[in-house]
Amino acid sequence: MNDKSRILITGGGGFIGSHLAEELKDDYLVRIFDKKYFSHQNIETFEENVEVLEGDFHNIKDVEAAVDGVDVVIHLAWSTLPAMSNANYRYDVETNIIPLLNALDLLNKKSIRKFIFISSGGTVYGNVEKMPIKEDEQTRPLCSYGITKLMAEKYLFLNRHLFDLDYTVLRLANPYGERQNVQNRQGLIVTLLFDVIHRTPIEIWGDGTVVRDYLYIRDAARCVKKAISYQGTQKLFHVSSGKGHSINEILETITAVTGQRVEVRYKEARKFDVQRNVLDNTRANQELGWRPEVGLSQGIEKVYQWMKRRSPEESDHP
Repeated sequence: MNDKSRILITGGGGFIGSHLAEELKDDYLVRIFDKKYFSHQNIETFEENVEVLEGDFHNIKDVEAAVDGVDVVIHLAWSTLPAMSNANYRYDVETNIIPLLNALDLLNKKSIRKFIFISSGGTVYGNVEKMPIKEDEQTRPLCSYGITKLMAEKYLFLNRHLFDLDYTVLRLANPYGERQNVQNRQGLIVTLLFDVIHRTPIEIWGDGTVVRDYLYIRDAARCVKKAISYQGTQKLFHVSSGKGHSINEILETITAVTGQRVEVRYKEARKFDVQRNVLDNTRANQELGWRPEVGLSQGIEKVYQWMKRRSPEESDHP
């Protein structure tokens, strides 16, 4: 693909999508499609270099306008979070899977070259004993979010079988970085940094020994960019650091980076939290020629400096 290819990023105004758009804007024609009246704060520094469309992913006419003239679709738009998804399974399916299927029906009538789906490496596997986890590991998700991500993957496989859709699934580890919104308390690292900066007691679900794979967002964006031009046979990749860190280790690193320490309160563990999740990224390294470049301490330092530069109003109201 050349630099004239047009890339559509659904959910492109969000944390991951905005970094991806920024990574791609110099080499591709980038079109962001996001919900009506979404905040443009994440893209304000480069908005003039991308095309922005607002609409409803549930509205087929809006989706049709978004995919018009597009070569590659990168699908990020998702309405639920892991911690919320079990509260309403039906909502999770209705707002994520049904619109996706409608969009795939439309894409199969268009000349879309490739569909890249951003899946979840942290929720689709459930509890796995052997680490790091490889792409062929059996999946046993403990939350609806992970189940619907897998459903989407399976429907892409089906569309490949029925309509020869060229697709790639990227199972992301736990991305963190600048622009991540801590309001929903989803991103552990930015949430902890926010609490440390504001001297707020930190609340941890469980005893802090839960292990996750944390990946700096710009490294993740570089991997997605590599997947756009990939012509090999593999359809599934882990996008991860390949290293595991417990919550307590993350806290220690944040203390070392910031020089600050606050009270930590441990709460009862949640049933949907798996104990360990570390993803093997060997396939992405071998097939895509990608490997993460930013280590944990360096990444946390970058986010910490970014959070300190934000205005007091932004810091008080994430």
